[in-house]
Amino acid sequence: MIRNIGWRIGFWMLVTVIVAFSLFPFFYAILTSFLSGSALYDVTEVLRSGLSLKNYASLFDRSQNFGASILNSVMVAVSVVLLSLLLGVTAAFALGRVKFRGRGMLLMAILAVSMFPQVAVLAGMYEMMKVLGLYNKTLGLVLPYMLFTLPFTVWVLTTFMRDLPKELEEAAIMDGCSSWRIIKDVFMPLMWPALVSTGLLAFVAAWNEFLFALTFVTRDAGRTVPVAISLIGGGASSQELPWGKLMAASVLVTLPLILMVLGLQRKIVSGLTAGAVKG
Repeated sequence: MIRNIGWRIGFWMLVTVIVAFSLFPFFYAILTSFLSGSALYDVTEVLRSGLSLKNYASLFDRSQNFGASILNSVMVAVSVVLLSLLLGVTAAFALGRVKFRGRGMLLMAILAVSMFPQVAVLAGMYEMMKVLGLYNKTLGLVLPYMLFTLPFTVWVLTTFMRDLPKELEEAAIMDGCSSWRIIKDVFMPLMWPALVSTGLLAFVAAWNEFLFALTFVTRDAGRTVPVAISLIGGGASSQELPWGKLMAASVLVTLPLILMVLGLQRKIVSGLTAGAVKG
């Protein structure tokens, strides 16, 4: 009995250390975002001056365009999620429910696309953006972002689609339903966990993407959040950077993702484990 209690105490102590180690950087970022000037480097100054919202207020000056950058990121990320899910569901239906030669090779080819680093396709994607007239347009970022959101969306949804009961599809066909109606009215209500998990992962990937956004959009008004954060402070040295302002921007960008993950964690887990166990 005593030995079991000792193991439990040791286990929870280990869990506490891991959680504290994982959350400390974000806690420090939140604390730093409320400090400015010498308070960043002097604890006694914090006690005298207290916490301040100056860093958050300065982000939304007209000269910063940070609010516009947030709207740009939301617009691009939502568009990427909607297109990824639309194309992913239809592709998953074909790959998971329709039998045709080369289906396995096609699925592997789709997944292999995501193995290429962004730098490897940057030059070719730049030329494509110029030809299509999407260069320097914020919504034009949707096309390159699909390069790394669509493969895992198709893969996860295909795995989930394969495990859906075949009897449901046969009954819908007997009732005269078309393929699109089977997807929309029969399968999609059952696929919410997979749709939520893949949609959230696609949103996070589009929200955090930096290289394509930096390369394909050069207008300040069209910048997305990661690029806007990188430009705070300009070419200042590490000692002269406005760390409080940088941390405030990082907190504003990170908090929505954390709230989304916490609110949808059950569907995310069930969606990511779909198809992993068959019984």
